[in-house]
Amino acid sequence: MTAQVSVRWLGSAQRSNAVALLLVAASVFGGGVAAAIIGGYRINLTPSEPLGLWRIFALDRPVSAGDLVFICPPQTPVMREARERGYLRAGICPSGVAPLIKTVVAVAGQHVEIGAGVAIDGRPLPFSDLVERDGRGRPMAPYSGGVVPAESVFLHSSFRGSYDSRYFGPLPVSGILGLAQPVLTHAP
Repeated sequence: MTAQVSVRWLGSAQRSNAVALLLVAASVFGGGVAAAIIGGYRINLTPSEPLGLWRIFALDRPVSAGDLVFICPPQTPVMREARERGYLRAGICPSGVAPLIKTVVAVAGQHVEIGAGVAIDGRPLPFSDLVERDGRGRPMAPYSGGVVPAESVFLHSSFRGSYDSRYFGPLPVSGILGLAQPVLTHAP
């Protein structure tokens, strides 16, 4: 209310200057955001990895287990449901969602078993217990397990509530944007 009253009392020239200043500020901010996106910077607002500013680095070798990557999920029924449930945010990926930051824990040819937790080639994966329900009490369906297909990766986050391959299964390596490197982050 105060802003409206003070603007109403401004003269025509002052209003024009205020509008011009707001447009310049919005342009500078928008340009900065565009430059950051083009430069490979992303802001992570999910607890799957530390919150903050990250950078995407080109992956100039085959992906391997242990790589922390940015990946665009494909447009599949499972991912559409995840978007509807609010697990995925809007973003720049072809499917209309933001890239995920996840650790590659299995590559093509490795065997994934899903039980109370995840095992890769018979070895239990730490911090991989599954949840039966999400934060809103909706049932969570786990991936059935099996051999990771060619040109695919199985992804994980040690955050218990993470939406990762425990639920959606392997993703195609073609969706990998690059390695994820923290720039200015905070782990709550």
